[in-house]
Amino acid sequence: MSWSTLLLMAAVVFISRYLFLEPRLPLRLGPKILHFLHYTGPAALTAIWAPIVFHREGELNLAINNPYFIAAIIAAILAVTTRNVLLTTVLSMALFFMTRYLLTATG
Repeated sequence: MSWSTLLLMAAVVFISRYLFLEPRLPLRLGPKILHFLHYTGPAALTAIWAPIVFHREGELNLAINNPYFIAAIIAAILAVTTRNVLLTTVLSMALFFMTRYLLTATG
């Protein structure tokens, strides 16, 4: 990637953020657009974690010996039941590392 491409991408990101965050600019979004933007965070996060959890070695992996899949299921259950982000993160990470260690040690 060349420096000009990198600088151009940085400028595009900065300008797109600046237009919406600068209070003196007369640009306002309508209520329907604002409501629609509530879905961008979960959509972006899903685009990040879904390939990590479900796509291993070039194919769909829903096997019970997939530590990513096991930890994702437990993290979802913990998130719904505890509603505590820190507890969910710590416990699901510990479970992931433990599961990964046990699966590689035995298999």
